[in-house]
Amino acid sequence: MRLYLLALNPTDSVTEGFLPAAARLGLDVTVLTDQPAAHRATYPDVEILECDVRDFRAVITRISPHHRPDAVFTNSDHLQTQAALAAAYFGLPGKDWRATLRTKDKAEMRRRLAAAGVDRVWSAELSEPTALDAPYPCVLKPREGVASEDVVLVDNAEELVACSKEILDRRPGAVLVVEEYLPGELYTLETLGDGAVRHVLGGFHTQLSAPPYFVEESMTFLPAHPEPVVTQVLAQLDALGVGFGACHTEFVLDAGRARIIEVNYRAIGDQCDLLLARLLEVPLFEHILRTHLGEPLPADLGARRDGAARVEYPCADRAGALVGAPAATELTVGDVHLTYRPLRAVGERHELYRTNRDYLGVLRATGTDQSTVDRVSAEFLAALHWEIQP
Repeated sequence: MRLYLLALNPTDSVTEGFLPAAARLGLDVTVLTDQPAAHRATYPDVEILECDVRDFRAVITRISPHHRPDAVFTNSDHLQTQAALAAAYFGLPGKDWRATLRTKDKAEMRRRLAAAGVDRVWSAELSEPTALDAPYPCVLKPREGVASEDVVLVDNAEELVACSKEILDRRPGAVLVVEEYLPGELYTLETLGDGAVRHVLGGFHTQLSAPPYFVEESMTFLPAHPEPVVTQVLAQLDALGVGFGACHTEFVLDAGRARIIEVNYRAIGDQCDLLLARLLEVPLFEHILRTHLGEPLPADLGARRDGAARVEYPCADRAGALVGAPAATELTVGDVHLTYRPLRAVGERHELYRTNRDYLGVLRATGTDQSTVDRVSAEFLAALHWEIQP
């Protein structure tokens, strides 16, 4: 059976998750990408075809004369609609392209949720710097952005104009969304469905950087949210048409009210998917691929529910060249398993981005007691050292 995997940059999810899972399922994989050299260098034994993967027409015409597809899949935020349209063209299982578009386009998501009567958030779109009469403070962000990239809290119309000009100068032709700030603690809900059955895998409690930016600095696993919270979030996902494959939903919880911040219609990233697979002790990546092959999910995934976990993202606090950093490490301390992976190579120079591009590395910690996991993680990180020179 032939799996076509659409990709931009090589990611840990693909390298350590989906490609090994595809091999275990006996699938032949063809990667379509606009960066073939980077992918060939990362996995030289996989068939790589160059393609303008941001254009669904190019994806279809690249697949059509090649091997017959049995599944078209991507875990990229930017390529969900293209993969959905290509799967639909070939008559294959996949996500509804209308749902992928609603979740990717943050303005359309707000309109859809309001029209369905499940949540109403003040929002507006900007294609040029404009002083708006808005309910400040507001959040300004790219309409189709990801990873807190160019997401900023603005307190008044003057800040809105200045920040939107700065972002649009970096993103010519982009459209920005301005929306009311939603107070509350930030959480995630991780789901997996086949269109008929939907499993809730748990979620995370996310710690953010100080305003006005929204960098995710650490995440604590939650085996289950309160049932009323899950019900609210799932109702909003239903209004968006989300229910097939993996989905990572971010929401704030304030006085018992759950309000979606954004929906990433794919598996959670930044190595949290790798942590989930280990913690829950389920073949997560195989399950995701099987849904795209048309196989139903089991009624019970058999997920382990007594685990505790934490993910930490040490961040650069200044621009400069990384001249010293810890190497990749894997060890067990008591019953806590630690996996540290560097995300920035020694010698690289970077600006300060105020996004997850500031991550220097990622620590994944799993165990059975949350306080122990937290303590061991803190002690491990305290012993590490990064040196950045201007």
